[in-house]
Amino acid sequence: MSIKKKVFAVAATMTMVGGVSAVGLMSANASTPSCGGNCVTWYGEEYGPTFVLDVLRQGERVGQPIIQFRASNSDPAEDFVYDEEGSVSDFYAAGLVSEALVLHYGGGCEYYDTATAKCTTFYPDDNAFELEYAPYGVDSGLCAGTGSTAGNGTPVALERCGVSSKTVWVVDTSPAGGISGGISGGPVLPTVFPLINGSDTNFSHPYVLHYPGNGYPTDMPRPQLTTYMLQTYSDGTYYNNELWGQSRTK
Repeated sequence: MSIKKKVFAVAATMTMVGGVSAVGLMSANASTPSCGGNCVTWYGEEYGPTFVLDVLRQGERVGQPIIQFRASNSDPAEDFVYDEEGSVSDFYAAGLVSEALVLHYGGGCEYYDTATAKCTTFYPDDNAFELEYAPYGVDSGLCAGTGSTAGNGTPVALERCGVSSKTVWVVDTSPAGGISGGISGGPVLPTVFPLINGSDTNFSHPYVLHYPGNGYPTDMPRPQLTTYMLQTYSDGTYYNNELWGQSRTK
């Protein structure tokens, strides 16, 4: 285990109660028995846990598209594990995200009081992770991400893990998602939430994981996930195709 992975292992343990690993967690069987409890499954709010993140045709190479497909415990294309997991500030300390990203999502100063020369309001230090493809539980070194800086319509595919911010995903647990679930002894947090790409440069309307609005998981050719500017309905809640939740294999 590298030094960087040691840092994230500690951070992951600390977030098990109130962070990524506890929010929206539900049991499922969308991973192969070989991957077992190490695997985590991500699904979209639009179609629910019936359709989950999947690597097209089980292709283990850079640039292989990420799609959604019917959940199955015999399909290794749905086997994913956390390569690294922690807070945005942890990823910044590891050199994987920008100073601008850590300012807005990693506990940076939101309001500076010039009279007192102190910061009075801070942004939250959100949880973040890299999602590694691990067919039959075997690490591939390839993570879900983008090949270029996130923007509208940027394809999401397998990319090298731990190389850049493009494979980092930030969990936005603000209440605007409109769907909430309580954690015992803690705050009420969304059970599904937007995932902001770590290469994001648009902090008022961040680029998030997006399922094509004109697609369906069984369409041919299979619709590829993209990043897209975070969108809201007239009541202020987020679009369903930009909300994501996770489940663990029993």
